Amino acid sequence: MERRTIGATALDVGAVGLGCMPMSWGYSRSQQRGDRSLRTVHAALDAGVSLLDTADMYGPFTNELLLGRVLKERRADVFVSTKCGLLVGDQHVVANGRPGYVRRACDASLRRLQTDVIDLYQLHRADPEVPVEETWGAMAELVAAGKVRALGLCAVGARPVRRGGTADPYEGTIRQLERVQQVFPVAAVEAELSVWSPEALERLLPWCGARGVGFLAAMPLGSGFLTGTLTPGGGFEPDDPRARHPRFTAEMMAANQPLVAGLRRVAARHGAGVTPAQVALAWVLGQGPHVVPVPGAKRERWAVENARAAGLRLTARDLAEIDALPPPRGSWD
Repeated sequence: MERRTIGATALDVGAVGLGCMPMSWGYSRSQQRGDRSLRTVHAALDAGVSLLDTADMYGPFTNELLLGRVLKERRADVFVSTKCGLLVGDQHVVANGRPGYVRRACDASLRRLQTDVIDLYQLHRADPEVPVEETWGAMAELVAAGKVRALGLCAVGARPVRRGGTADPYEGTIRQLERVQQVFPVAAVEAELSVWSPEALERLLPWCGARGVGFLAAMPLGSGFLTGTLTPGGGFEPDDPRARHPRFTAEMMAANQPLVAGLRRVAARHGAGVTPAQVALAWVLGQGPHVVPVPGAKRERWAVENARAAGLRLTARDLAEIDALPPPRGSWD
């Protein structure tokens, strides 16, 4: 697989990563099976994936424990990214950016992951009660202590800041990034980017590119929609957040089918076996050499298919056709 470098220290990773959250958190719990998830991670590594993206809140904790079983055997093959800053309760999630908590959270993650060092440690959310510089300073101390190699900021779920008649979902994120950059370099930003969620292209992605900051593209397959495997009106299990998501109503899924149809047309030009999902990932990869899509997967088949997208090269015609597709319909909120 093609390799990419992210951050000023040139962290080396496979061009396509693996989002491990669906194995232990979110989506349908009935589909979360430990042994199958282990096979999926190993299959992804065998296909050239190296970046495994997790967080202490996924489970909580069980996703890191799962990956710890992999790292124990294959640490040299893995670039591990995990996150801190969110605490999970019975019915709520709250931010915690206190320095003491950050230090304890890192030590706990190291134990669960069965490793001596975390390659990329991300702040999952800034704590509104703690200056982000204090949280980031504690994370920087972890780098100095040799427990962490590089720091990142997760902007998945960023909320728009309204300015006049427009709303920029990443205005607040950029402000945070500029503040923490004064404390310690940001190696990577994780935020949503896909054909049906391209908002990061306007300001956040250029901000990263101009500063040598890597960009981890979360949900590059639109939470599964861009794979073309979801049927409008097919329904989701009650515990799956898509069951309550405005873009996953039967009406909106039907309205957004032209996006999937366009990806299918491009895939067909590249021969048998090329899928809409691979085209969607290749589009993300084409947004810059510092971009690494991190699609989630629970099954070996999907993890391997996603990894093979790294070898797909879209033509100028392909990109023009994708760019001409109708904008996605339906709110994310």
